Amino acid sequence: MFRKLLVANRGEIACRILQACRELGIKTVAVYSQVDANSLHVRLADEAVCIGPAPNRDSYLNIANIMSAAVVTGAEAIHPGYGNLSEVARFAEVCEACKIAFVGPPSSIIERMGDKAAARSTMMESGVPVVPGSDGPVKDDRDARAIADELGYPVMVKAVGGGGGRGIRVAHNGEQLEALIGSARAEARAAFGNDELYVEKFVGDARHIEVQILADSHGNTVHLGERDCSIQHRHQKLLEEAPAFGVSDSLRRRLGEAALAAARAVGYINAGTIEFILDKDNKFYFIEMNTRIQVEHPVTEMLTGVDIVREQIRVAAGEKLSCEQGKIWFNGHAIECRVLAADGERGFTPSPGIISEWRQPLGPGIRVDTGVGCGSEISSYYDPMIAKVIAWDQTREAAVRRMSAALEGMRVSGLRTTIPYHQRILQNAFFRRGEVDVNFIKRHMTTT
Repeated sequence: MFRKLLVANRGEIACRILQACRELGIKTVAVYSQVDANSLHVRLADEAVCIGPAPNRDSYLNIANIMSAAVVTGAEAIHPGYGNLSEVARFAEVCEACKIAFVGPPSSIIERMGDKAAARSTMMESGVPVVPGSDGPVKDDRDARAIADELGYPVMVKAVGGGGGRGIRVAHNGEQLEALIGSARAEARAAFGNDELYVEKFVGDARHIEVQILADSHGNTVHLGERDCSIQHRHQKLLEEAPAFGVSDSLRRRLGEAALAAARAVGYINAGTIEFILDKDNKFYFIEMNTRIQVEHPVTEMLTGVDIVREQIRVAAGEKLSCEQGKIWFNGHAIECRVLAADGERGFTPSPGIISEWRQPLGPGIRVDTGVGCGSEISSYYDPMIAKVIAWDQTREAAVRRMSAALEGMRVSGLRTTIPYHQRILQNAFFRRGEVDVNFIKRHMTTT
């Protein structure tokens, strides 16, 4: 096992990784930007190194500074968390070259699956169903129009190097497609440095279902069941739950088998997520693979009892998975609400500021993952998520009630949060009945 590990991230995921390291007896190094000098993850680590000014590009995306911190402190491994450099193949490649373990898959797999068009082709070759679409990146606007006309509208244009809902547009006719391609390219270029796009058929009224997988370097691969991530605002997830409501044992088995086939097709190692869309006829299609830990991993941990972050670290150290497929049990129901420093009633406008009051919910079946507390400054430089509240109970109905009570007892003052908005979701009759899809917010949650 590693003696020392550097966490190349901030906020709640950095704190989550630090806790896993503490349980494994690993010394830790935090990195931080100048504005994060007093952050919780800095105080929790054994050592901390400043890696630059507040903007992400100068700190948490600065590979040279992060690697320098690792070398200077003698870190043997780097955990990238999610976002930032977690799916940047170049970062994993530099770690490999410096003989520092990267807690994630090899750089070659990140690069291969980071290209969404190439990932589609790989899945097709391995027999995993994919949404009908272009065989690779479209050559130009005319090529996109021809493919869309053949598929039939509506269609989606998606960034080849996409993630986080960026570089995605839905077109309902040819004229709209041509108008949207330019903005999709510009957003993709700014976000990923790659403006290539591909086209696929838009599956309406679909659910966003993902399957958590774990794989080690000894040939063992398992799945930890599915999560429903359909509650989204502009492709950004707000609430996730596991298991997915209404998914039969037969469908769950087929989803798991497809996820395992996808992982084995690329020789996957470490934690990853296979994302699918599920239509009203219970037909599912691969959309992408996330080669990192997911924000919503706690619902799976609550459901299965498997510590995914700890497994990540153990696998990176060359150890075997501690779980076997036949011994993984799915117990009860878990829900996660992402609490943002934002005004949900006004288009999720960010609400930076200083937290003057912070009271977390307590009680059995409640978990709070956070990187803030009373007095923490929420900066406009970073993602506005300040906490994840997870509720578990034996049934979905009971888990919803427990989550509602937890949010009611949570107090955050000094800025606006999405807690009231999440309460509205939980009280919505359609949500209570499990009638959710990716259009839930648009249809049932009016905002000003």
